[in-house]
Amino acid sequence: MTNRCEGVDFSSDDIPWAYCPSFPAAVLFAALFFLLTVTHAAQAFLFRKRLRSLGPYIPAQILIILAPLWLNAFIYMVLGRMIYFFLPEQKCFGISAKRLTLIFVILDVTAFLVQGSASSLLSSDDPNTMNIGKNLYMGGIGVQEFFILVFVGLAIRFHYKMTYVEAIHPPSYPWRPLLYCVYAGLALITIRIIYRLCEYAQGVHTPLAKNEAAFYVLDATTMVIALFLFNIVHPGRFLVGPESEFPKKEKKDKKKEKEEKKALREAERSKKRKRSWRRRKEGDLEADGDETSSRELGNQEFSDNAQPGLLPEHGGGYH
Repeated sequence: MTNRCEGVDFSSDDIPWAYCPSFPAAVLFAALFFLLTVTHAAQAFLFRKRLRSLGPYIPAQILIILAPLWLNAFIYMVLGRMIYFFLPEQKCFGISAKRLTLIFVILDVTAFLVQGSASSLLSSDDPNTMNIGKNLYMGGIGVQEFFILVFVGLAIRFHYKMTYVEAIHPPSYPWRPLLYCVYAGLALITIRIIYRLCEYAQGVHTPLAKNEAAFYVLDATTMVIALFLFNIVHPGRFLVGPESEFPKKEKKDKKKEKEEKKALREAERSKKRKRSWRRRKEGDLEADGDETSSRELGNQEFSDNAQPGLLPEHGGGYH
């Protein structure tokens, strides 16, 4: 069979690919991602969980680079809900489960913004711009991996606390399979990050960047496995009941809280005004007191200097 890329100069600026892309492999993995995504959507509907989605060559590259961040955010939310569901105090390291989830999702969004900016620069025709994009992208995935390592510490802490909870009061639903799935998902994302760091370590057009097989094995396959694991060990099977989701504030509660905050601000402003008025009044009283003291002192000096038996004339003198 004739190679359809025979004679193509991949070093040319007119060719966006660094290798001869395999059409069957692209179709296979596109189909796998599609099937797994559809399965996740079906499971979300089955378990009544809300599936929240946050949001040719250039769009493809951007999607490939940013895709794992959605999985990362999903894993952060899963462990946050596990802390809320399984731990009696619903906290880890003294921080509430809801706040922990919010913190790590914000950190993930930060990494997303950095990598998103870098991915657009990597698609530039200017070598200097591409180099800036490469450095920015490596910094972004490095920050992402740092957040993952911190999160692993959180997961280990949860694991440690759950061994004690399980010994005292075994939970109604198993927690280990879902936690092991969280560990596996983070490990697979880490493998993918290491691959990307090695890919761009020595530039944009490196031998690893031109190796299609490495991309499918170390990037696409790792993400497929991670998604597949959460199809098998879906959170909806283990987080069941009213405590499986974070409580949502009703509109009335939100309005009441807003009114309370407003009243508190008004009270603070009123206290400040009263303190300011009190300070001004005390200042005025102090000034009046000084003036009275000066008058009394003048009268005293006048009394001491006056001679007995003499009366002042109308002209102001003494005789």
